[in-house]
Amino acid sequence: MEKLHRELKGRDFKRKVIDLLKADDFAGGLEIFRSYPARRVINPLFSCLCSTEPEIKWRAIVALGAVVANLALNDMESARVVMRRMIWNLNDESGGIGWGVPETMGEVMARHKGLAREYVNILVSYIREDGNFLEHEPLQQGVLWGLGRLAQTSPELLHDAVPHLQPFLSSGDAVLRGLASWTLSLLGGGRFDPILAELENDHTEVTLCLNGTERTYRVSELARKALDADV
Repeated sequence: MEKLHRELKGRDFKRKVIDLLKADDFAGGLEIFRSYPARRVINPLFSCLCSTEPEIKWRAIVALGAVVANLALNDMESARVVMRRMIWNLNDESGGIGWGVPETMGEVMARHKGLAREYVNILVSYIREDGNFLEHEPLQQGVLWGLGRLAQTSPELLHDAVPHLQPFLSSGDAVLRGLASWTLSLLGGGRFDPILAELENDHTEVTLCLNGTERTYRVSELARKALDADV
């Protein structure tokens, strides 16, 4: 790791960031990211959110979450600036798409309770028809994943989000059905038991990165977890 630490001072910094994201010792890589000034690693990590390689994308989400949460410990305002940058990236006026941004917001908030309290309503607003609803299904997937990630650490902050998850249980997109079921398994969604019971017959397979590992799930499996959570 010391060698990698020295190499990160070279000119090909983004390449070394990618190397760290791909490293077998990703936990060690996270410590290296945390050891650097946040402003130096945030931009290259942001660019990795658009990677077509799932491992790089998901590890960049985790790394950004760790870096921004760590930044907030000593410089809350700078962390807010990064959060506002993410919000801007999801704004139509930004001219971008915002790939990986909702997931990163959820990861940051899962790691820092103060930022979670400040920005949870904005993340929820992206699935509210009366809020800042995101029309693009891949971004909706990102929001649901971000909400589920936050639900793993601060479910009490997401009570108001539960009603807005219902439409996704009936979505034509299987990933959205699966992610909504997963998030409800962490929040409880007893009022939706009839819909979840129907999804127990939905054996569509989806590939999701839950709990740090990407694997294939059946929608029915995730619906059953949500039903079991209400028992």
